[in-house]
Amino acid sequence: MEIILKYFSDFTPKQLEQFKQLKGLYAEWNDKINVISRKDIESLYERHVLHSLSIAASFEFQPGMEIVDLGTGGGFPGIPLAIFFPEVKFHLVDSIAKKLKVVDAVAEGIGLQNVTTQHSRIEDIRNRKFDYVVSRAVAPLKDLWHWSKPLLRNHSAGYDPAAPKPGLICLKGGDLAVEIQESLTRPRQLPVSELFEEDFFADKYIIYVPRN
Repeated sequence: MEIILKYFSDFTPKQLEQFKQLKGLYAEWNDKINVISRKDIESLYERHVLHSLSIAASFEFQPGMEIVDLGTGGGFPGIPLAIFFPEVKFHLVDSIAKKLKVVDAVAEGIGLQNVTTQHSRIEDIRNRKFDYVVSRAVAPLKDLWHWSKPLLRNHSAGYDPAAPKPGLICLKGGDLAVEIQESLTRPRQLPVSELFEEDFFADKYIIYVPRN
C-alpha cells in the first residue's frame, strides 16, 4: 500500500480504505480461483495496482465517462482505476467466467458502485459505445485495436477539444516495434519508467491509439 502513496496522495478516506482492502480480498480469492500468480500476490500493489494506476497518472478521465476494460482477468486495470475515478463508469469484460466471479466479489467487498461486469468476448459486445478501451497485456496491438475501434465514441463525454480523443489505452511490456508496425497504427508510447522508478517498470509502456 505504501508504494501507492509514494506516487499518489489526494485520496479520500473511502478510497484509501478500498485500496487497503484489495490485498486481503485478492489473497483470499486467489486461493480459490487463481487469477494472479503466486509470486505476484506478494507484490500486488506494485505489479498490479500501481501498474494499473499508471493510466491514471497519464489520463484524466472525466465524471460521466464510460470505460471498458477488455480482458480484465482479475480486474486489472479496471478495479484500481474505478477506485481512483469514482465518478467514471467501468465495464469489465472477460471471456472466462470464473475470473469475473473474483472481480464481482472484490468490487462488492470494497463497495465499488461504478463497476459492472460482462462474461463475453469483446468482439461480441453490440450496441454500446465507450469513451476509452483499457487493457493490460491481453493480445497483440493489432487485435486490440481491431476489437476496440467499433466500441469507441466519436467524441468523449463532456467533449473537450483539448482532451485526448477516445481511444485504446493498453499496458504492454518489452520491445514493441514489430507489434506496433503490424498493427498499422501510430500510437503514442509512454514509458511507465518515467512515472515510477521501481525496476519492475523498466520495460513497461502505456500505448495510446486515438480514434481517428
